[in-house]
Amino acid sequence: MREKEIEKYLVDRVAQMGGMALKFISPGCTGVPDRLVILPGGKIGFLELKAPGMKPRKEQAHRIRQLWGLRCCADVADTREAVDLYLASLSKGAPFPAGMSHMLETEAHQ
Repeated sequence: MREKEIEKYLVDRVAQMGGMALKFISPGCTGVPDRLVILPGGKIGFLELKAPGMKPRKEQAHRIRQLWGLRCCADVADTREAVDLYLASLSKGAPFPAGMSHMLETEAHQ
């Protein structure tokens, strides 16, 4: 499965939930997560998408940690199941998802 397929899965799942998964681009700020996820009830988070088994680059892991420091729900997903875990966590309002964040504990690389 490619990253694009996981990204499409995210966009479709979020739409089914009544939300939006906007492509997130921040000129001049490298490593920002791929998607800004907005769910009903004002639940907002960030998600970096990867192909299965791929890890975030060092600057991506750094940005996610920065978002955690601001108490934002930010994570990495490399499977459909990880996307579902992230969305379940975000929909409950959890600031720190239980999804793929373990990918950030090791040295980030691609």
